[in-house]
Amino acid sequence: MNRTSADSVAVRLFHGLADPARLEIVRLLGHGERRVVDLTAELGLAQSTVSGHLSALRAAGLVEPHPHGRSTFYALVRPELWALLAAAEDVLAAAGSPVRLRPDGVVAGAGGAHGAHADAVGSAHRARPDAAVPATRPGQVH
Repeated sequence: MNRTSADSVAVRLFHGLADPARLEIVRLLGHGERRVVDLTAELGLAQSTVSGHLSALRAAGLVEPHPHGRSTFYALVRPELWALLAAAEDVLAAAGSPVRLRPDGVVAGAGGAHGAHADAVGSAHRARPDAAVPATRPGQVH
């Protein structure tokens, strides 16, 4: 992969996280799979807006949809995301702007490349990216 292609992939990743609503979607999906209608209700945003944010998160490689009956559920698929968000929290804290980007209960590095959920990422029902909480099934919310 040449430098321009590599930068393009990185730009898509950071663009996917560069919106407050998308960060909140990531936090919500950190607690389990959601349908667009669930996210719409929880965020108070229009369905088209939520769908657009999910599209950006899909382009970043962070979420994937999967059908279950007549519904489509979205789930996080990159457990490494928690380590990235933890690093961003550290950078922001060092710069004097401490923030919490990860959902409550999610620890840095949990479920990373060598974590408990590394094999579960490819399963039919996506596991939560953190190893401390069990996977959810469609319609199940923690």
